[in-house]
Amino acid sequence: MDLDIVDLSRLQFAITALYHFLFVPLTIGLAVIVAIMETVYVMTGRTIWRDMTKFWGVLFGINFAMGVATGVVMEFQFGMNWSYYSHYVGDIFGAPLAIEGLMAFFLEATFVGLFFFGWDRMTKVQHLIATWLVAIGSNFSALWILIANGWMQNPVGAVFNPQTMRMEVNDFFAVLTNPVAQAKFVHTVSAGYTVAAIFVLGVSAWYLLKGRHTALAKRSMTVAASFGLAASLSVVVLGDESGYLSSEHQKMKLAAIEAMWETEPAPASFTAFGFPDTAARETHFAVHIPWAMGLIGTRSLDTEIPGINDLVARAEERIESGIKAYDALQTIRSFKKPSDVPPEVVTTFEDHGANMGYALLLMRYTDDPRKATRLEIQKAAADTIPPVGPLFWSFRVMVGLGMFFIVLTATFFVLSARRKLDAYPWLLRVAVFAIPLPWIAAECGWIVAEVGRQPWIIEGVLPTAMAVSNLGAGTLLLTIALFVAIYTVMFIIEMVLMRKAILKGPHEESEPHLQAYTKKFVDVYSAK
Repeated sequence: MDLDIVDLSRLQFAITALYHFLFVPLTIGLAVIVAIMETVYVMTGRTIWRDMTKFWGVLFGINFAMGVATGVVMEFQFGMNWSYYSHYVGDIFGAPLAIEGLMAFFLEATFVGLFFFGWDRMTKVQHLIATWLVAIGSNFSALWILIANGWMQNPVGAVFNPQTMRMEVNDFFAVLTNPVAQAKFVHTVSAGYTVAAIFVLGVSAWYLLKGRHTALAKRSMTVAASFGLAASLSVVVLGDESGYLSSEHQKMKLAAIEAMWETEPAPASFTAFGFPDTAARETHFAVHIPWAMGLIGTRSLDTEIPGINDLVARAEERIESGIKAYDALQTIRSFKKPSDVPPEVVTTFEDHGANMGYALLLMRYTDDPRKATRLEIQKAAADTIPPVGPLFWSFRVMVGLGMFFIVLTATFFVLSARRKLDAYPWLLRVAVFAIPLPWIAAECGWIVAEVGRQPWIIEGVLPTAMAVSNLGAGTLLLTIALFVAIYTVMFIIEMVLMRKAILKGPHEESEPHLQAYTKKFVDVYSAK
């Protein structure tokens, strides 16, 4: 397979995924924040909380529509651009996607309509139930997608069938309870909550700076600060769990994130800063935090984390083992009846079958892995190193922004408790300028997760280069250009609609005394 086609197919999927992920986190987080606000409205009966629910609900609706439009395209890509992948793992990968569409997406989409058009047709409690079902549906959508993605990172509950040449489910419960999938789900959802919290915080801060809708803005900031503080702290804790699982299931990804070329004595240090040099296989000007990586990656002080060079050496051994499995597979397929296969051949395949995916890495250099030279085996083993530089920096940008979100939300949480949200205009400006930062952190997280898995589309099972469809470069270039153009237009439309809704502000139906309070605050603020 032409490697240019592989790179173009990866680029196309990356572009659509990154665009789609601009909308997903805000949808997940805003759905829950809106549900919390309406819960307070039902409990207190104060109209201002209904105003808040409707206002932030409009912004949720705009974002939800764009997320649906961009997400549908991604699912079609599996069959069009990644046809061999779909054939190879459709038995496992297709089930979570189908359940997501039937159970989660339809649940969310159905109750979105009731949320917007049911205010005067349902009781308060009935409408609140519909709102929470929207929030639950958005989270369930993320769950099933991440179960599918988690299986790609840690393929459990499935076996390879030599007769059909496909991976087939043998334990669907193991697929559902995959620890990598569960860790990715809670981490991703918490990140979405943080995105929405910073968004609400920033927009509300802008209203306070402008002296508009101040009563609504202050209450929104209170919700966003408390919700965002809990979410941003959760992201750190759950990210730590993802790091620990990577040390068990994706050792090369963890080593690449750390630019750890050599295995360090336990407990390994964390590289806070440095300049990875892939050609020289070293990290220049590295600044280390002793013991930190050992504690994060192994939960112990006496377990070492293997470096990239040692992992490449292990990959060579696994490639050699995989060649034996590949040879046994060809022998098995030469018999018309499985019962005619010699037992020793079956035994050889069973003993080495777990490493057959490593033998497939040789398909980049030879049509028959059994004929690979020592040099080709070494090249294939070196291919197991993902792009170290992008991983190293993406992870540190993500972590640095995560720390900033904790400080920002904690600061406004304290100001909210002291009723001084408007006391420091410069802090309000910081909150406004912080609005895009959670998206940068989320996109960096996507890069860490997906680029870190390379060269595998299914970790240790199927190389990315073997999973693509046999498409022409011209077709891919044309579709990439069309996707970029269409998605850019959609993104601009989203920004225009969101900006228009924010500038217009909420339609307030609040109590007279709250209106009077707002006018008094504006007068005092203007005088200052």
